[in-house]
Amino acid sequence: MPIYQLHPDFIGFPPRSEFDQDIVAVGGDLRSDRLIEAYSRGIFPWYNEPGDMHWYCPAERCILPVSEVTISHSMRSILKRDAFRYSMDSAFSEVIAACREGEREGNTWIHDEIMDAYSELNRRGLAHSVEVWQGKKLVGGLYGIALGSMFFGESMFSRASNSSKAALIVLCRFLPHMGIELVDCQVPNDHLMSMGAEIVTRDAFLDNLEAAIQLPTAMGSWDAEFAQFMKHGINKRIG
Repeated sequence: MPIYQLHPDFIGFPPRSEFDQDIVAVGGDLRSDRLIEAYSRGIFPWYNEPGDMHWYCPAERCILPVSEVTISHSMRSILKRDAFRYSMDSAFSEVIAACREGEREGNTWIHDEIMDAYSELNRRGLAHSVEVWQGKKLVGGLYGIALGSMFFGESMFSRASNSSKAALIVLCRFLPHMGIELVDCQVPNDHLMSMGAEIVTRDAFLDNLEAAIQLPTAMGSWDAEFAQFMKHGINKRIG
């Protein structure tokens, strides 16, 4: 079946019944309403050349139920000795820029238009970041989008050993307090699979998503809720 060409003035995507390959549409732009519509349909942008937009809904999806995140003995030790300090929604621009720097040179998908679009979603209270610090230095983190009871992870970075793993574990411990039980990791890698992620079919993922987006979205900055959650440190949160 031909790939759907998005109309510049219409934000709609093809129906689920027409998802017969990983790329489900091309073209369009990254306006906030289009991105929200895409994520609510299980679709995300991923492409190498600025302006040459490809929209994906892979046949196999990597997901992480937050209750099943794996904390290894070594990571438990790192978390319990307070090797890092954590914050949320306090340095979104720095996190997305660091994720861009972490991509292989010449192979980044986090173009200027991506940075601008997700920063706008952050200002609208839909995109969030977790920051990992050593002293005043930002050493790790991640960002993504929240809709209903699902968090769509976009990218993470690490400038210190295990800092991105720490960011994901802390996020998974926090998300249930915002009514979220599942992280969409999009595509698998060894890092995610070692932490409890699993592969499901596109249909299984979309079934979960259709239920998830019926629930209210916790919009706005999550910094205050996160600060309260972390008031007594991560030790109390990892068991």
